[in-house]
Amino acid sequence: MAGMEPARENVMNRPCGLVVAIVGAESTGKSTLASALAERIAQETGLRCTPVDEHLRTWCEQAGRTPRADEQRGIARAQQDRIAQAAATHDVVVADTTALMIAVYSRFVFGDRSLDAWAAAEHARGVQHTLVTALDLPWVADGLQRDGEHVRAPIDAMLRELLATHRIGWSLVSGSGPERVDNALSAVTPLLARRASPASGLLTRLAQRDAAQPAWQWVCEKCDVPDCEHRLRNLR
Repeated sequence: MAGMEPARENVMNRPCGLVVAIVGAESTGKSTLASALAERIAQETGLRCTPVDEHLRTWCEQAGRTPRADEQRGIARAQQDRIAQAAATHDVVVADTTALMIAVYSRFVFGDRSLDAWAAAEHARGVQHTLVTALDLPWVADGLQRDGEHVRAPIDAMLRELLATHRIGWSLVSGSGPERVDNALSAVTPLLARRASPASGLLTRLAQRDAAQPAWQWVCEKCDVPDCEHRLRNLR
């Protein structure tokens, strides 16, 4: 499902591997999707594909607390380094978040916008396709990193604003279980088809996906997704 025009492949200063980034509010299935999508891509294309975990989770577990405002940039930098290192040795990388989400939470928690431009530039330079996870999964507690269901809508809004401000294209991924993974794979198939062998079946998937798309219509004042979570959940 397209939230904006999908991001074009960035050829200048790009890592060796294709980077797919998954961003979104807390408890929207980013980690689960990253792992499952990486596995599906490897299975269906034969490309060397790996997920990259969220550095913040490791940081919080080791420190036993959430980071201070002055520690945000270092965590964001470490996340980008993880992604770049994986991209140097793999054909495809599926990143569970990027510096962009650190910037969003810095703004939300600390009122600090100083990371916005830097994080957006880092994301745009290193990521070839951005997936935004929809708010259609139930909120689940998960230790230090999660604040509550009430923060998901404002975080989602801030993220979309940052993407739009810095003209970063993205695709919305909704659904649960295998459907969510299948929707994510369909969103990145056009980029994968350029790299996978003709026998991988991605061209067939792409043709089937395009044939199944309904006629486009504008139905939501918040985005251009016909079946977006705002309409489905009446989020206004």
